[in-house]
Amino acid sequence: KNITQLGAHPGDNAQVRHVTDIRVHSGYDTESSDNDVALLRLDATWYFSDYVHPICIPNITFEEVTLNFSHCFISGWGSTYYGGSGVNRLREAEVELIDQRTCNLINWYSGMITENMICAGLESGGVDSCQGDSGGPLQCYSEDQGRFYQLGVTSFGYECGLPFKPGVYSRISMFSEWIKKTQERSASEKSSQSQVLVILSAGVVLLQIRQ
Repeated sequence: KNITQLGAHPGDNAQVRHVTDIRVHSGYDTESSDNDVALLRLDATWYFSDYVHPICIPNITFEEVTLNFSHCFISGWGSTYYGGSGVNRLREAEVELIDQRTCNLINWYSGMITENMICAGLESGGVDSCQGDSGGPLQCYSEDQGRFYQLGVTSFGYECGLPFKPGVYSRISMFSEWIKKTQERSASEKSSQSQVLVILSAGVVLLQIRQ
């Protein structure tokens, strides 16, 4: 069975849960990575602790502007350089949000970035998600609300940390209605089971299934 770990840091803090159901977005395109989002149902709830916290998601794209995000972070267990191996300790890095118009410039991603995607990194490169980080969060702090929001899910990039090639993330605000409807449908179908759902990259989910 597929499993997921919450709060997996060195020590006895991890909460292990089995995945009982997987919902991949019906519009997921394996070539363009558009609509690269999926939901996992877990067999039991988790317990909030110093290592496990809930996070808010923006309901509409407009909130990405009005919530006044100041600092954005990515995290994961992936390699620290292109072609490298994963790490055994969760790592994080601070990145900057990059607007769609800039990210679609010819020397950047040349029109590949859809409205369902968001770019984050540095124009000069050097800070990026990498192989093994797919499915991880892009989270930003709202000065106005005093809390973090998950803006994206790590989707793809060109190698790692190159100039003009920031990481590309599935834009959560574009999927808020899909997430809500999927939760409601899932709850009505299996009301007796746990309704805990986790947001993940569809590409990662399908890769794990094929393996």
